Amino acid sequence: MRKQNKFAVTILVCDDDEDDRALTEQALQEARISNAIRFVEDGEQLLDYLYQRGAFSGETGEAPRPGLILLDLNMPKLDGRDALKLIKGDPELRDIPIVVLTTSRLDEDIIRSYKLGVNSFMTKPVTFSGLIEAMKVLGRYWLEVVELPPLRAAPPE
Repeated sequence: MRKQNKFAVTILVCDDDEDDRALTEQALQEARISNAIRFVEDGEQLLDYLYQRGAFSGETGEAPRPGLILLDLNMPKLDGRDALKLIKGDPELRDIPIVVLTTSRLDEDIIRSYKLGVNSFMTKPVTFSGLIEAMKVLGRYWLEVVELPPLRAAPPE
C-alpha cells in the first residue's frame, strides 16, 4: 500500500474555547502545517461531523473524514472523555488517530484517556511560542513519521 499524501490529511480540532481554536489554527500555520483544518466546538458537534449528521449532513466536501483529531477534554454538552469513548468504541471510527490537547495535567485524565484508546496526550503549552513548537512536533510525528490509515469515506449514519 502506498504512503498517504500528508497534505491530504484533514485535521479536525475539537475545542469549546474560541480563543484556543484561533491560537491552535495560528500555531499550525506558524508551524507550516498546510493541511486542511476543520473545527467543532464540543463532543456533540464532533460526533455530528464524524457521522455527517445535523449541520454536517450531506456536506462531504465540508466535512471530510479527518486523518487526525485534536481533542480537548473539558467541554460543555458532551465532553472529550465521553466523545473519545464513543469514537474508540465504534469500529468505523476507532482507526482515526486522536491526540488529546488539553490544559489538564491530571494523572487521572492521562490514564483514563489512554485506557479509552487515545493515541497521544499533550498538555497545552502556556505560551504561544510553546504551542507553535508543539504543533511542529505534532506535525512532524503525525504527518511525516507515522503511517496513518488510508483515507476512506465517512461511515453512513
